Amino acid sequence: MSFKIELGLFNLDCTDYHAILGVPVNADPGDIRKQYLKIARRLHPDSYATESEEDRKRAAEILSKLVNPAYEKLSNKENYTDHLLLVKLKGQQAARQQDTVMLVSESARRLASARGDIEQPYRVAMKELAAKQYEHLDQTLELTGQISELNLIYLMKTTGDDRRPIPRSYEDPSKKQDGPPPPPPPPGPPPRRETRDLIEGYYRRGKEFWGKGNSTGAIKEIRDGLELANKTPECTDLASDGHAFLGQIYLQGKQPTMAKVHFNQAFKLNSSNELARTGLQALDPNWKAPGEQASGSATKGAKPNPKGGKPNTSSGGGLFGGLFGGKKK
Repeated sequence: MSFKIELGLFNLDCTDYHAILGVPVNADPGDIRKQYLKIARRLHPDSYATESEEDRKRAAEILSKLVNPAYEKLSNKENYTDHLLLVKLKGQQAARQQDTVMLVSESARRLASARGDIEQPYRVAMKELAAKQYEHLDQTLELTGQISELNLIYLMKTTGDDRRPIPRSYEDPSKKQDGPPPPPPPPGPPPRRETRDLIEGYYRRGKEFWGKGNSTGAIKEIRDGLELANKTPECTDLASDGHAFLGQIYLQGKQPTMAKVHFNQAFKLNSSNELARTGLQALDPNWKAPGEQASGSATKGAKPNPKGGKPNTSSGGGLFGGLFGGKKK
C-alpha cells in the first residue's frame, strides 16, 4: 500500500507526524500519547472491527508503517524537538512564499481566512477531521493531508508575518478577483540560530548511528542535514562538516572514490576543515592544498592507511573533531 501524501507540510518535503496522529503541532506529549493509543487500539488486527481479512491487513500495515513510526518520532524528546524546529522553519518558508501555497480542503481555506486568534478554530477543525481520519481506511491518506494543511496554515500564521494579507491562493477560486495583483512578499529574514541547531541535530544523530556501527542510518541523517545546510548560505561551515563526515564514512567503508568526492567538496567549502584535509592525505599521502608545497607525508599526527582505512588522528576539526580518532564502537 502506498502512503504518498501531497498536501500541507507533506508537499514541502516534510513528513507531518502530527498530522498522521491527528494532533495539533502544539500538542503536548501526553495528548500525543493518548491519541496514538486510541488509533493503535482501533487499527490493531485483534480489535479492528471488520470481518474482511483484507481490511485487517490494510489496518495493520497503516499501523506498522505509518502510525507507529510517527509516534516513535514524536515520543523521543530529542527527535520531537528537532521535528518542531523543522516544521516551524517550513511554516516560515511557506509564509514568505505564500502566493505559491494552494489549498485543497475547505477547512484549511476557512482557517486561512480567519482573523485574530486562530487557536480555537484550528483545534475545532483538527478535532473534526481527526475523528474521521481512521474510520474508513480508503479516506485516511486524504484526511491526513487535510489535517496537514491545517497544520501548515497554523504555522504560517503563528511563525510568519501576520501583518501580511491572506494570499489569493487561500481564497475561493470561484470568486472574481478585482484590482491589481498584490506585490511580491518582501525577502525573508536571515536564518535564525534554530536553523543551525536543526542541522547539528541531524549530524549529532548521524554520529550516534555511526558510533553504533549503523553506517546506513548515519549517511541518511548526515545527508538530510547537509541538504538543509546547502540551502542556507550562512551555514557553509556546516555543509563542509557534513561532506567531511560522509567522506570519512565512505573511506572506512572502502569506497575511496565517493570519499574523495566528499572530502574535496568539504575542503572547497572550508579550506580550514582539518577532517577533510586528513582524509585527502589518507587517500594520497602526497596530496597538498593549492598553494602549498608538496609533502611526502600526511599532516603531522596522522598516519594514512593506503588501503583505505581510517587515519589515526584525534584532531578532526569542525563539528566532528575527534570522532574518528578511536576505534568504531
